[in-house]
Amino acid sequence: MIPLRDVIPSRTRPWVTLALIGLNALIFTYGLTLEPDARTHLFFTYGLVPADVSWTSPLTSLFLHTGWLHLVGNLLALWIFGDNVEDRMGHGRFLGLYLLSGVAGALAGAWMSSGLSVPIVGAGAAVAGVAGAYFVLFPHSRVLVLLPLVVKIDVIEVPALLIAAFWAVLQIVGDGGRLVVSAGDSAFILWSHVAGAATGAVAVWIFRRPERLSVEWWSASRFPPDVSRHE
Repeated sequence: MIPLRDVIPSRTRPWVTLALIGLNALIFTYGLTLEPDARTHLFFTYGLVPADVSWTSPLTSLFLHTGWLHLVGNLLALWIFGDNVEDRMGHGRFLGLYLLSGVAGALAGAWMSSGLSVPIVGAGAAVAGVAGAYFVLFPHSRVLVLLPLVVKIDVIEVPALLIAAFWAVLQIVGDGGRLVVSAGDSAFILWSHVAGAATGAVAVWIFRRPERLSVEWWSASRFPPDVSRHE
């Protein structure tokens, strides 16, 4: 089951979502070029160590990932949920919600796992914030999913909430941003994602632009006044 996109059309180009996806992929690619010791140093320098939280680590840790599954899972969820949230908020407000949710989630996880002395990284809390905002705006949305069958490949619609729940479970039971050298602490992953989602669900009421919820704005965006509409 491979999620492709949701069924809600976007009216603007999701430049911030695309930029975040590209930046995370670029930083991950850079990490792959490093020697093991240098990569570990990168995680300890810019990752979030709950036992020793620096001023910048709750932010910089959002742009590091431990492996392909960790990276692709987060970026795919950001792609599915991010474009519509950015569409309703505008680019700047969406970026603010993303970073606020990520930092709030990272701090909540660090508080619940204050004794952990290895770095935790990943965009999971920020993506959870975007998902939280998404379900406030589109509680009944659905996602197109590629479903490989025995004799053919089909595309079906499933509730977006199911995709979000599947992603969250993978985050908690998978590596969730923990380094291989870590014994692991699921409390951090759980609480960072819960706090991130809650922050996004609350912040969307502040950051959203009500005029963008109207049918008139949607029609005007698709058919500008100087362009004739032909049925």
